[in-house]
Amino acid sequence: MSKARQVLWTGAAAAAVTAAAAAFLLLKEPQPEKEMQPLLFEAEAGVLNGVHAAAELSGYSGDGYVTGFDDDEDSLTVFVEAPEDGLYDMWVGYSSPGGDKYTMLSLDDCQAAEIRLAASGTFTEAYAGKWLLRTGRNEVLISRNWGWYNMDYIKIRKARKRPEHRVERRLVNPDATPETVELFNFLADQYGKHILSGQQTLLDSLKLLHKYGKEPAITGFDLMEYSPSMAEYGTKPDEVSDILMWHNRGGIVTLAWHWNAPTGLLNTPDQPWYRGFYAEASTFDVEQALADPESENYRLLLRDIDAIAVPLKQLQDLRIPILWRPLHEAEGGWFWWGAKGPEPAKQLYRLLYDRLTNVHGLNNLIWIWNSEDPAWYPGDDVVDIVSIDSYPKPGDYSPISHRYENLVQLVQDRKLAAMTENGPIPDPDLLVKTETHWSWFCTWNGDFINDGIQNSEDHIRHVLNHEYVLTLDEVKELRS
Repeated sequence: MSKARQVLWTGAAAAAVTAAAAAFLLLKEPQPEKEMQPLLFEAEAGVLNGVHAAAELSGYSGDGYVTGFDDDEDSLTVFVEAPEDGLYDMWVGYSSPGGDKYTMLSLDDCQAAEIRLAASGTFTEAYAGKWLLRTGRNEVLISRNWGWYNMDYIKIRKARKRPEHRVERRLVNPDATPETVELFNFLADQYGKHILSGQQTLLDSLKLLHKYGKEPAITGFDLMEYSPSMAEYGTKPDEVSDILMWHNRGGIVTLAWHWNAPTGLLNTPDQPWYRGFYAEASTFDVEQALADPESENYRLLLRDIDAIAVPLKQLQDLRIPILWRPLHEAEGGWFWWGAKGPEPAKQLYRLLYDRLTNVHGLNNLIWIWNSEDPAWYPGDDVVDIVSIDSYPKPGDYSPISHRYENLVQLVQDRKLAAMTENGPIPDPDLLVKTETHWSWFCTWNGDFINDGIQNSEDHIRHVLNHEYVLTLDEVKELRS
């Protein structure tokens, strides 16, 4: 055999061997799990309590739908048959004429979720989160909650295993201080591995230490009393001192601003001046103010932002990074900054970002947006972390997975998602099992942590000592 023919044969043989090896490896490698087809369970086939089946409307699934959710006691039980034990995505089919409504889903008294039914005159569906189902029959209770709606079906599909998160390790402010970058990177490192514990007010954080021997990793503070329209009534805030005390203990700071309206406070017995952050307590119109940059009300907006920059600058000088959550709960409409809808709220948020960052040079802020609704999102270029506030019924320790998934989808999993306020604390066991990876929670103060009803003492102890939950001592050790 000539040398040339030998080379050709050797190359062909090698190619054949390589192809065979590749085929063998493909056989040995685990193949992607075939996705289960969705399963539908009709509402009209369930147990009806105070409601009734109907078929007058068009576009429903099956033989009809369930309607008549008029009284608080009205409910529907749908029997959901799961082919095997595991984690399932769930949807509800519905129609909601006449505006947004809310329904409550619960399963075996261990999982529950308040589901928003966006206004729809035709039948559509809403995502209800991830649920742990057992093989065979599972009883899903649908309770009225708020508003009148029609219920069509429940749909389930075996949940895929969550892929690795794709969080971008880049703050929106390129001039962020080293301390701020370090904090953000720490949060990104822990995302999906642990949840950080949080508590509103320094006093309640210290109470946890006294009662349970554990301090939260994060404490929440508020710049409310620095609002100029509050200062006019003689408030003497000392939040910066409390923040410094907490920072010196090694704790992480999250900061909100119940921004008292710049002007137009009603200051009546029913709506006193110190409730001026509520839309009903002032006549201030944020939409009109933003529409005219030459107006007095626009000037007052800038005045207030400039005033709030002062304590934030003090914190920057102290080298304290801040998880900064302005204009929170805007979509609720109960605060003046959200009372005129999404566009003015987004415009004000962007104005706030620009003025604090580019005029006042505040580089110690990690910017948090507080809504899961895409219509309210101000943009990736001004948001570092997305978040929601969650207040389920007392003692409901559900993971709130549907709202977490909404946030993940909102930012295509490129930003951290946090539960920046909560009443009952989600059960860490359920968080792990449902792969609901909140970056942190922050329980509201007062009765929410102290009454034993919103959160039982046993539950608080369970949370603070859980291996998935980071408390202050563990955070200090990890960050050091």
